[in-house]
Amino acid sequence: MGWSERIRVLALGLIQRDNRVFLSQGYDPARQLTFYRALGGGVEFGEPSALALEREFREELQAELRDIEYLGCLENIFTYNGKPGHEIIQLYRCGFVDPKFYECESLQFQEGQRTKIARWVAIEPLLNGELTLYPKGFSQYLTR
Repeated sequence: MGWSERIRVLALGLIQRDNRVFLSQGYDPARQLTFYRALGGGVEFGEPSALALEREFREELQAELRDIEYLGCLENIFTYNGKPGHEIIQLYRCGFVDPKFYECESLQFQEGQRTKIARWVAIEPLLNGELTLYPKGFSQYLTR
């Protein structure tokens, strides 16, 4: 079974402040499309998803989380760079312990070998379709 035939289980964190949400910026070369998604990562076997969320934020941003609240589960069947993918997402609302993360417009972080950018993105363009937000169904958890 190849990587594209596996279902990945992810824990993602929804962090909002005022009318903005903290998201990772991605790019799909096959579709030449910039998109946004919540930060987080894979859940390891035997690891509760809330702990996976905390571990991923610690590893990628050196950030501690507070007020972690389970929101729900999303299923994401998608195509990225021409290849099929399938994810089960455990979604949590949370916040940063360190206020410095609320003050920066954007920051770079490492995800494996790739350098990625996380930034505060205005909610309105995400909701009206001006900006692409993944996974589908995520926007229902955004509050204006």
